[in-house]
Amino acid sequence: MLLQIPPSTFLKELREQIPLVHCITNYVAMDIAANVLLAVGASPAMVHAEEEAGEFAKLAGAITINIGTLSSGWLRGMEAAAIAATQSGKPWVLDPVAHYATAFRRDATELLLKLGPTIIRGNASEIIALAGGAFRGKGVDTGDDVEHAKHSARLLADRHGAVVAVTGAVDFITDGKRAFRIEGGSVLMPRVTALGCSLTCLVGAFAAVRPGAPFEATVAAVATFAVAGELAADKSEGPGSFSWRFLDALGAIDGPCLDHRARVTTA
Repeated sequence: MLLQIPPSTFLKELREQIPLVHCITNYVAMDIAANVLLAVGASPAMVHAEEEAGEFAKLAGAITINIGTLSSGWLRGMEAAAIAATQSGKPWVLDPVAHYATAFRRDATELLLKLGPTIIRGNASEIIALAGGAFRGKGVDTGDDVEHAKHSARLLADRHGAVVAVTGAVDFITDGKRAFRIEGGSVLMPRVTALGCSLTCLVGAFAAVRPGAPFEATVAAVATFAVAGELAADKSEGPGSFSWRFLDALGAIDGPCLDHRARVTTA
């Protein structure tokens, strides 16, 4: 593994710091996202109201914004949180769920991108569309594979000065200069609702640990997710048992196991 900071370092520091992660996520994802953060050792807060999102963002170690169940009021809360994060030097993660589906989503995503996300995480179709390419996504589901999104991810990273993570069967992460691919996970993961959304929150938790190293933090978070998925799948009988075994795996995983099992290579 060619990472300057191994995933185990982030995991150790996360459990020592117990970072507060401000998650503006969708209704479907709130439960699983909060449980994922609690399982790994972070502290989640699901705060989206426009009246308090900006103020609360200043208290958190990182902010994550997911547009899955978007509304005008939530968008104002997202905007306030993103502005506060930037002003206070906090990393924030944008998850542009199905941003191509409607004009409202496209306009919201354009607004949020102008506020300078530290990290952008999405599936292949979302990332390709965000870069202006031809995509095959339908609703929240990708119709493209990660391999086809690599060029778009690099374009986005250069354009917005952000780390871009394309997640799927094999994950791809770039900051425009460096790039890594991460293997692992399980075919059961897409069959558990909002698990990808919870990964966005996990990326925020790892970024909170070392705000100055968002690229390494993103790689560490995605690698942790992939290893936990493999561990859970070893004993699962289907999506239901996988869901709770995945949380158990996140809670039980330690540094040596993570570094040994993480399959991170240059891309």
